[in-house]
Amino acid sequence: MNNIARLADNLTDITHGALITSDVSRRYFCGFKSSAGVILITKEASYLIIDSRYFDKAKQRVTDCEVILQEDMRRQLLDLLVKHNITKLSVESAYMTLSDFEGYKDKLYYCELDGSSWLSDKISAMRVIKSTAELKSMIKAQRIAEAAFERLLERMRKGMTEKQVAALLNYYMMDCGADDLSFETIAASGVNSASPHAVPTDKPLENGDFLTLDFGAVYDSYHSDMTRTLVIGEPTPEMEALYEAVYYANLDGIKAVRADVSGKVVDSVARGTLNGFGGYDKYFGHGLGHGVGLEIHEAPTLSRTSSSMLREGMVVTVEPGAYISGRYGVRIEDMVVVTENGCENLTLTTKKLIRI
Repeated sequence: MNNIARLADNLTDITHGALITSDVSRRYFCGFKSSAGVILITKEASYLIIDSRYFDKAKQRVTDCEVILQEDMRRQLLDLLVKHNITKLSVESAYMTLSDFEGYKDKLYYCELDGSSWLSDKISAMRVIKSTAELKSMIKAQRIAEAAFERLLERMRKGMTEKQVAALLNYYMMDCGADDLSFETIAASGVNSASPHAVPTDKPLENGDFLTLDFGAVYDSYHSDMTRTLVIGEPTPEMEALYEAVYYANLDGIKAVRADVSGKVVDSVARGTLNGFGGYDKYFGHGLGHGVGLEIHEAPTLSRTSSSMLREGMVVTVEPGAYISGRYGVRIEDMVVVTENGCENLTLTTKKLIRI
């Protein structure tokens, strides 16, 4: 059963429809990436209404619903609602602004517009379990990122700036086959590595610096995400101790991932390891991980407040860190797929401390 049919099967009855308006959901249901268009899903039939910029390609690629050239969106949607006797239309509340909701409410007066979280929750529940095809794309994205990282290691030298390192890594990802970058690459050295989401600066790499690289590639709309912390020159004993604590927190967190374990429990395991290595957990201020897929951050979550229960087929990151303000920080991140009895690590790059 394709994704459109799966969602249609969840509609309450024949008078209930779903309106898909977000770019990410349009890609999920039609397998077609575009910045415009809407999908109407009913129990009887489904439609992609899209403008002339994308119409020809959509006709070629979209097979799970009828593709209609957009002329007058209001009239076309109303005609389809009347045709299928849709009296209740659910929308994606997680993505739709209040102004857009009011606009659709005014245009689609024929039926009740459902602004609850019902549709967004259903789509999230579908997307959280990755298909074989989705995993294949994510693994490809990860291999691209890893190949780029290996090329970077061959070129990176002391004296290069954080901006230069990030730019080179971005170039290598695109040159290795990425369709896009998963997010703005983080390259943070020295004192800047103490900021989990630091922005690359003109600071040069210097002996004794930690260098944290957080990056990912997009392939066929699916993201990868990984972090490695390197050292320029030789680390001090204190730096080695911090790295070792985060390294084992990453390993223990991965060991805790399995189906039917909560995200809160997995987070607590890694946090406990940091605590056991001299109380480094007090320097770990963010959650342990998050889901990855068509978006770089999606359900589920691994954190102290997580309500997520892990299920087979979910893809999550495991990224413990410790950040000592004014000095340096370390983060190590892998991306894993949950299995019945554990998980499969999709990240192959070594986690041993690399010296530049």
